[in-house]
Amino acid sequence: MSDAYAKGMKIRRKVLGDAHVDAAETRKTGFDAAFQQLITEGAWGSLWARDTIDLRERSMLTIALLAACGNFDEIAMHVRATANTGASPEDVIEALLHVAVYAGVPKANRAIRIARETYAEMGVEL
Repeated sequence: MSDAYAKGMKIRRKVLGDAHVDAAETRKTGFDAAFQQLITEGAWGSLWARDTIDLRERSMLTIALLAACGNFDEIAMHVRATANTGASPEDVIEALLHVAVYAGVPKANRAIRIARETYAEMGVEL
């Protein structure tokens, strides 16, 4: 196991939670093991582990970028992660307002719906 993988797994667990990471690890197969290693080392062990901005800010950036690029499948996961990163619902809506202006209202609208539904599932009152 590389240092980047170990660091990545630590930050991944901190942000997404043990239950999420354990479930992902259980589903991992020989087919996608290389991909899981890539994202653990690259995304989590390099980018998310940097200390230039905090996890709250990374969380907001990630949600905004996912929405702006139309990558809606991971928005709920990252909204759930806000419970661990410190990004509040107010932070998330601010990030998504930027998406509306700079990337398009339809993308922001869909992301806001996903965030609202995810917060409801989490029991967060908005």
